[in-house]
Amino acid sequence: MIACKPLLRASFAALLTASSAASYTGLASAQNYPTKPVRLIVPFPPGGSNDIVGRLMAEELSQRLGKQVVVDNRGGAGGVLGSEIAANSEPDGHTLLIISVAYAFNPALYQLRFDPDKAFAPIAMIGTGPNALTVNPKLPANSVKELIALAKAKPGQLNYASAGVGTFQHLGSELLRIMAGINIVHIPFKGGGPAMADVIAGNTQICIGSLIQVIPHIDSKRLKLLGIGGASRAKVYPNVPTIAEAGVPGYDASNWWGILAPAKTPPAIVKRLQTEVSGILARPDLQKKLEGQGAETVNRAGAEFGKFIRTETAKWTRVVKEAGIKAE
Repeated sequence: MIACKPLLRASFAALLTASSAASYTGLASAQNYPTKPVRLIVPFPPGGSNDIVGRLMAEELSQRLGKQVVVDNRGGAGGVLGSEIAANSEPDGHTLLIISVAYAFNPALYQLRFDPDKAFAPIAMIGTGPNALTVNPKLPANSVKELIALAKAKPGQLNYASAGVGTFQHLGSELLRIMAGINIVHIPFKGGGPAMADVIAGNTQICIGSLIQVIPHIDSKRLKLLGIGGASRAKVYPNVPTIAEAGVPGYDASNWWGILAPAKTPPAIVKRLQTEVSGILARPDLQKKLEGQGAETVNRAGAEFGKFIRTETAKWTRVVKEAGIKAE
């Protein structure tokens, strides 16, 4: 036993040396970060709210990090494809992922090849934007209560359009259907644009989509806004009540956006990114820019953001199961 002590001491010393070297390497890499352009994966096609927010953050982060942040659109399977690519990327801070509320309900819709609760390090939440309950202007309903009454008087006769099965529009509409106790029929389309166009044309009657996307059609009177789907009224339409205020207590369906990094990204790099994003979100001009599009900044970083994602996942998993939604 005594003869083994020098060997144990040597092994312990070697372990300390290796640990110190690893810590120094991690610190050095964080100090030099970024050493090349940063890829910001947007797991949806160009033109949607994720892309709008992603490009805004890429532009701002490029200036603050001193290296170009390049948006990489990787759409497919409701955001799953791009998320998987990011999860399998090198955890060195040079690949980041923009996520939205879709990240919270995808585990209930798809067989994921990564663990969404362990595959990423949460950087920060960026902002949130409610959905908006809109109808064709010719529909004889001028409030949420009148729409619910009409739907109950004509069960199965009113249709709502969505961007497809398992999308934010679909789940937000199903949440309303469940909570209001009404029978409205889902008509899925391949994208939010075609869905809104069909409601505008009067073929379907209802569209519950992200406020960011429907503002132009509300302002042009091609869609009639009945209620805001978030927990509070939208600053762009302060006189329009929330759906919860107007007849469906507790209803809250808001889109949100945030940034993740692959798990095992050095903590110092994660902290640097959190600091930079926080600085961006604190700027009044950026806040005003988002408000003009029906969204607002929310500075929720690290563990707090991770807790928020888990809460949202539990909420939307219940909606998916209760509505019997299955991915196509």
